[in-house]
Amino acid sequence: MSMTDREPQALDVLDDAGRKVLFTEARTANTFAEVAVADDELAMIWELARWSPSAANGQPLRVLFVRTREGKERLVRHLDEGNRAKTLSAPAVAVLAYDVDFHEQMPTVFPARGDLLRAAFADQTAARESLAAYNSALQTGVFLLAVRAAGFGAGPMAGFDKAGVDEEFFAGTSWRSHLVVNIGHPGADPWFPRLPRVPVEHALAWA
Repeated sequence: MSMTDREPQALDVLDDAGRKVLFTEARTANTFAEVAVADDELAMIWELARWSPSAANGQPLRVLFVRTREGKERLVRHLDEGNRAKTLSAPAVAVLAYDVDFHEQMPTVFPARGDLLRAAFADQTAARESLAAYNSALQTGVFLLAVRAAGFGAGPMAGFDKAGVDEEFFAGTSWRSHLVVNIGHPGADPWFPRLPRVPVEHALAWA
């Protein structure tokens, strides 16, 4: 039987409950309950998030999970003042970063061409930085969905001193921070009112 003779594979469709959890009723959490998030629950989030697409399967996203009071105090000194209390109250915090030396993993993540890709990127520092930043942003969207899918609220924040966080936690490594995500069960009055979406007529085009 040729490929053209085969029946197309039907993919599962997410049900209404799943769509609400991940999309239509999901919000950014601003307060968190005093309920711990266990390490195995954080590991479950990553187990979901790591299946995100990325160019050539390069997977540049890296995650530092901060769970201790000491770790959060080290982190908040680099956050914008308005973000500090939320992070201190969150049971867990993920510092999302990208690895500018992601190419070193190419033989593992793309066995068929990994050695060639690693060699091609070896001297392309600027290209690696650009690719890592873009693809980690793509992976970050999936990471936030993974937090929701695991039953937690996510509070992503970009208001922080990236150079300070990098020096604090990633000195001597090839990791570069790009987003902080508070994680936990939503607390009292956790959601701001739902804000409007861009009108469909301004967001879609057809060809």
